[in-house]
Amino acid sequence: MNQYKVLVLDPISEDGIKELLDHPNYEVDIKTGLSEAEMLDIVHDYHAMIVRSQTTVTEEIIQYARSLKVIARAGVGVDNIDIDAATKYGVIVVNAPDGNTISATEHTMAMMLALTREIPAAHKELSEGVWNRKAYKGTEMYGKTLGIIGVGKIGFGVARRAQSFGMKIIAFDPYLSEEKAKEADIEKMEVEDIAEHADFVTVHTPLTPQTKGIVGKAFFEAAKPELKIVNVARGGIIDEAALLEALDEGQISGAALDVFEEEPPTNQKLLNHPRIVVTPHLGASTVEAQEKVAISVSREIINILENNTIVHAVNAPRMSENINEELKPFINISSHMGEVAIQLMNRPPLEIKLKYHGDLALDDTSILTRSFVANMLKPHLGENVNIINALYLLQEQDVTYKVEKKGQTHGYSNYLEAELINNDEKLTIGASVLNGYGERIVKINGFQVDIKPTKHLLFINHLDRPGIIGEMGHTLGKYDINIASMQLGRKDEGGAALLSLRLDQSVNDEAIEELTKIEGFHKVKQVDLS
Repeated sequence: MNQYKVLVLDPISEDGIKELLDHPNYEVDIKTGLSEAEMLDIVHDYHAMIVRSQTTVTEEIIQYARSLKVIARAGVGVDNIDIDAATKYGVIVVNAPDGNTISATEHTMAMMLALTREIPAAHKELSEGVWNRKAYKGTEMYGKTLGIIGVGKIGFGVARRAQSFGMKIIAFDPYLSEEKAKEADIEKMEVEDIAEHADFVTVHTPLTPQTKGIVGKAFFEAAKPELKIVNVARGGIIDEAALLEALDEGQISGAALDVFEEEPPTNQKLLNHPRIVVTPHLGASTVEAQEKVAISVSREIINILENNTIVHAVNAPRMSENINEELKPFINISSHMGEVAIQLMNRPPLEIKLKYHGDLALDDTSILTRSFVANMLKPHLGENVNIINALYLLQEQDVTYKVEKKGQTHGYSNYLEAELINNDEKLTIGASVLNGYGERIVKINGFQVDIKPTKHLLFINHLDRPGIIGEMGHTLGKYDINIASMQLGRKDEGGAALLSLRLDQSVNDEAIEELTKIEGFHKVKQVDLS
């Protein structure tokens, strides 16, 4: 029977780690408030660590902890853990993303109520001896429209509670299906439509390049003047500079912020604004939430060390040396396929079909499936997605997937293809790894192509006509964008065609808008690969 040692470095609910404390295979040492030097003296023989936000786990600590298999963060954020170093040394980092769902949901409602009834200002004035009933005239939430941006577990929780207040719910989430929205009595809308129709808005998305500043200047310009907005998710989803300007200009009436672009925040104008309610990142700060996250990471430690089962990893451990050598080149191309596919679609898929052909079909292709899905999900779910948790997160988004394997390859010794389907569109992308030439995307929506994945790609669907490529080249040249290579895929002369370009620079929005005005161009999509 294996014996494992667990080191708890920050104050943790003992009820939360009871499973570890009572387990006969585990020796648990609780040693909080240690300096890095003190940690280095003792970490060498521990198999798992549990931290919250106080302790910083550095590369040196990870390197010294020769037996370490798991670092568990009893919470969501892992900024205090050197993820790259953990991955480098094969240590799995896990968190507890679901433990604070109820707490964050309730804090959102508390912030909405505090904002709409001006509770903080009224409390402050009365506590200073001023009885001033006339100064505080709130508004009811009943009958108002709440816009929710990001409808995961917390977003749905807020929707249900707001509905009990008699609010109408409108929402945006790229993975929210019509069926799921209808079942929850939610009306799907785009972000710009939410700005126009909502009386309240609350955001519940990860912070990604797609969501950073999603509520910004254009949003506030379209909003009702009585709009009140709440952020208990991540700082940066709401553009703080644009928020201050909107409040000062009377474009919206108030905001409640629990999270900030910089934490602790130093922008005193933001913190002291008379129409902003602020709290110091308290969304997960309840007794119950802290117990839940401790229970979650305790169980995950046991599952990892005893069953090799991982659910909430935030890094991908080093790949096994036992992976078939012939399979390794396909890991990159499957990752790139996921990145390309999701950027070519207007909306995320509801269904995925993955097909493996040729010699590839004889191997265990699960890592290729995970690589494809992880990179497809990252633009919307953030960098925490990896090959370990990709399929779990895909299931959470209600996206189904199916894998098919066939021996026939249609001219390639190995070939993989993905079909992504939603209610409005279907995308097919095929790829192979060619001897002497490396990875290639060879098919997009029925067009035969030959694309080596590079950082900046541009895809243009158009009707083929004389002179159209010259107009495109002139436009790109006008914006100092150099074409590294270009390929035209078409089926018939003068018919539908696909231009695929490798570029040396990214294309800005202004250039893309000008390209779309070229006669015959009807879909221009830029794809940037990590």
